[in-house]
Amino acid sequence: MFQYSNQHYEGVTFSSQDLRYGELINCTFSRCSFANGSLEEIATKSCRFMECNFHGASLNSSIHTESAFENCNFSEANLFVAKFEHCKMTGSDFSSANMDGITIQKGDWSYTNLRHARLGKQNMRGVRFFEADLSQANLEKADLRDCDLTRTIFTQAKLQGADVRGAKLDGVDFKSFPIKGVRMDREQAVLFTLSYGAKVD
Repeated sequence: MFQYSNQHYEGVTFSSQDLRYGELINCTFSRCSFANGSLEEIATKSCRFMECNFHGASLNSSIHTESAFENCNFSEANLFVAKFEHCKMTGSDFSSANMDGITIQKGDWSYTNLRHARLGKQNMRGVRFFEADLSQANLEKADLRDCDLTRTIFTQAKLQGADVRGAKLDGVDFKSFPIKGVRMDREQAVLFTLSYGAKVD
């Protein structure tokens, strides 16, 4: 096990290094590559990753607290039972990543690519998904209460049994996904009705 604190790395390739079980605190990584790397059970706290490449990396059982992953590439990464607490993930790409059993607690996931993500039954209450792409994602029975879902893309997403009460749904295209079984509050029901051209007095 290793621990790095207050370090700055730019353009460094970590792909061949064994980073399992390590701890990173207040470190900054800019345009670094962790592609296909071993980062199982790694812990980050208050770190910042900018435009880093995690393509195909193993991050299963990793824990991230108040860290930022801005415009990072997580395509085909293994995030099985990984945990993100109060993290900023804006603009990151999770296409074809394994997100089974992931924990997303609060945080900002705006502009992320989460197409086809399997997030059913997950408690994501209060997460910011502003303009995120959740096309064809499985969100069945997910807790999305109080989330910011402004202009989030839900094209062909599965939301049966999901709870969106208290969430911001401005700009959501309700015609792009099956609405059956979604729990809404009264204000959201009015938004849904207006999207189909009804006049509400």
